Amino acid sequence: MKFNVLIIGGGAAGLSCALILGSAVHKNVVPNKKAGIIMHQKASHLNSAMLNNVLGVVPGTSGKQILEEGEVHLKEQYPGIEQIDGEKVKEIVFLNDGFSVVTNKNSYETEIVVIATGYNSPFRIEGLENEVIPHQKAKASKERIQLKNEDHLVKPGMYVAGSLAGWRSQFAIACGSGASVATDILSLWTGEQTKVHDKIL
Repeated sequence: MKFNVLIIGGGAAGLSCALILGSAVHKNVVPNKKAGIIMHQKASHLNSAMLNNVLGVVPGTSGKQILEEGEVHLKEQYPGIEQIDGEKVKEIVFLNDGFSVVTNKNSYETEIVVIATGYNSPFRIEGLENEVIPHQKAKASKERIQLKNEDHLVKPGMYVAGSLAGWRSQFAIACGSGASVATDILSLWTGEQTKVHDKIL
């Protein structure tokens, strides 16, 4: 299966990125683009989070709720985004015109890849060993990691989002990072600065 963009990770950053891209595809801002997300959520720190300090989120909402509802939200609002469940990414292979993303069950080709898997050590996706460095905004004792990047860009066509991009592990920050990556991809595709808003008419 061939994608224009494939997101790895269904946590805060990955879902936020997918929602923005889904909105753009739905509104025909970027026609004929195929986007997907590998919905691996087991390692997400949201599984143990209680979100009392996030704007727009009802106090007492658990991170587990956010993960479950986010998956449904994406599926119902933007069914054009292909959700891949029950697979874990093992390796990313660089191709001449993109990447091969190899999971425990399949492999997918994509022009652009977004890695949003969290900042746990050790990093378990082969092919990116040279991009891993100690996390610059986490306590050294926690031994967190990040991927080397400049404004989320690791290499041409490869983006990193959320805490793995070097941001602090806060839900709102991870969401913003994922949304930022999505708008960078949209801007690349349209050839001009692009964002997607919903408005009350």
